[in-house]
Amino acid sequence: MRVLVIPDVHLKPKLFGYADELLNQGVADRAVCLMDLPDEIGQEYNMDLYARTFEAAIAFAGEHPDTLWCYGNHEFSYLWGLTTNKYSVFCSELAKNKILELRQSLPDPEQMAIVHRIDRVIFLHAGLTENAVRSCTRPGDYENVDIVIDNVNRLLSPDDLWWDSASPVWYRPQRALCPMYEPDRFVQVVGHTPVETIRREGCMIFCDVFARTRNGLPYGSRHFPVVDTETGTWTEYPVPGETDR
Repeated sequence: MRVLVIPDVHLKPKLFGYADELLNQGVADRAVCLMDLPDEIGQEYNMDLYARTFEAAIAFAGEHPDTLWCYGNHEFSYLWGLTTNKYSVFCSELAKNKILELRQSLPDPEQMAIVHRIDRVIFLHAGLTENAVRSCTRPGDYENVDIVIDNVNRLLSPDDLWWDSASPVWYRPQRALCPMYEPDRFVQVVGHTPVETIRREGCMIFCDVFARTRNGLPYGSRHFPVVDTETGTWTEYPVPGETDR
């Protein structure tokens, strides 16, 4: 299957328009969004932008109802009332309500989860480590990926999910040395940490290429990966209307 990945959004509602156009061109069979829909530097009081971003996500979900959604740390920060960088106290109630509205708009609420798997590719916001899996899975179930994912997706409280750098919504594989879950069997596609270009390191494909610098300048190649879930390879598509590099 060909899966269009929408990396971290961070108040860029146009990403959903671009993704919609690419899907309508037939470049992929379905989409997965790595979320972090809210929050961006300097936009803490821009309630209109928060609302437009969530409305774009909800509209996209309506147009592409089989899309899968992976909770990011910024979604959980509003659901649990835990501040993180770029968190907006001013927009907190709106953000929480819109996250719940998006989830309720899906054909199956479980389409919004921490981890999703399609074939041999695992999609999540940050990264799934061996230690994280062992902490929530019995030894005899460690290699059963469906049980593992079900266990992780049940970690829906800050105490369970560890609101720290080891969490599947916080972990940064580029900066740590923890072994990833079953790296010889599965490829993980993640966002969370901005990168200049989509790249693979070991079993990890990093694709947060729509970020902005602290000065508000674009950082990253602005390409969407379309991942082949059988081979773990990908093809890059630039934002529609932009010249490919």
